[in-house]
Amino acid sequence: MTVSNDDDLTRLKQIGRIVADTLEVMGNAIEPGMTTLELDRIGREFMEATGARSAPELVYAFPGATCISVNEEIAHGIPGVRRIRPGDLVNIDVSAEKDGYFADTGASFAVPPVTRAVKRLCGDGRRAMWAGLRQVGAGKPLAGIGRAVGAFARKHGYTLVRNLASHGVGLSLHEEPIGIATWPDASERRIMGDGLVFTVEPFLSLGAEFAEDGDDPWTLYSHPRALTVQYEHTVVATRSGPLILTMPGH
Repeated sequence: MTVSNDDDLTRLKQIGRIVADTLEVMGNAIEPGMTTLELDRIGREFMEATGARSAPELVYAFPGATCISVNEEIAHGIPGVRRIRPGDLVNIDVSAEKDGYFADTGASFAVPPVTRAVKRLCGDGRRAMWAGLRQVGAGKPLAGIGRAVGAFARKHGYTLVRNLASHGVGLSLHEEPIGIATWPDASERRIMGDGLVFTVEPFLSLGAEFAEDGDDPWTLYSHPRALTVQYEHTVVATRSGPLILTMPGH
């Protein structure tokens, strides 16, 4: 969507804060021994207390309030009986709707004990996302996001998953512009309009280049198998740069 008035922006900020706070609460609640379903319930209860509804459930009948992906799973993991173990890498993706407005955020969390490589991967995953976010602004090319993330990945020796893209959001969970590459894409010619709402969500990896299907209809796995992190914000392109909607507690 494109923000066209103050009410749009107020409601987007509200749902953005809700998903950000949900993600923060869930991240703080991670403990070895708990199941991913138990972690999902914490997110569900927090969202419901704010009057928000899980977007993947609402839009796609996803079997969970949030997507929780562990280790070799990199996206759309179904909450269930899998127990979180020390040393796991847990990705949580939270998207929700309230009053007809949607926002989407995500982050990866390393469960102690954390190896130096995984700690570095998580820190660099955030840095890669911010490299992309700094390219956001009205009148700027969408391709700048992928170029910046790609340059960061190359410089630091990482790969990028190239079939999971960023997307428009706001009045639905996935809307135009779709297929926003967070890797260099020479065919991308689109320009960010003033007020455009979309996600920036690179998948930075220690070797994976694609996401592939698994045994269920939802969970995606790294290919080749390699630890992968994803960090995501919902952002508005403005004349003064990126307005990030999914910061907790603001």
